[in-house]
Amino acid sequence: MLRLLDRIFGRPREGDLTKLWHRIVEIAREPHWYAMRDVADTVEGRFDMVTAATALVIIRLNEEGDVEAAARLTELFIDDMDGQLREAGVGDLVVGKSMGKLVSALGGRIGAYKDGLDGTDADLAEAAERNVTRNDGAGSALPLAEGLRALHADISATPFEKLLAGEITR
Repeated sequence: MLRLLDRIFGRPREGDLTKLWHRIVEIAREPHWYAMRDVADTVEGRFDMVTAATALVIIRLNEEGDVEAAARLTELFIDDMDGQLREAGVGDLVVGKSMGKLVSALGGRIGAYKDGLDGTDADLAEAAERNVTRNDGAGSALPLAEGLRALHADISATPFEKLLAGEITR
């Protein structure tokens, strides 16, 4: 009920990560992902990039031990995706099932990107190849992996308080 009242009256909750969420979406929409790294400029490709950027931020939050912030960011992801599905005309009966799949996709990608980041560029490229919708005839996923690794480095280099405020340096 408090969440509903917060939405109605616009009161920010303690530890509000809305600016961080908007910054993640902004990063996922950067043209280089689509023009230079062969991500398909489709609904699926854009979802994959939002999910990838979200996963990289959640990896950082988990590394910092801030499970609460990771949970709040996941809530923002869920709320936004729920709204997007409803806006696209998906009915109430299907939204719940779809949301389960989307949250599962996020969880799987957090693990895949964490493993890829802990490995070589080839490992990260393999994770990206499995988890990002790419253009037909796209070549190697190494440029995409390099972009994800650079984004991870930017997220990691951002002071934690600035990250929580949505100030990811790029």
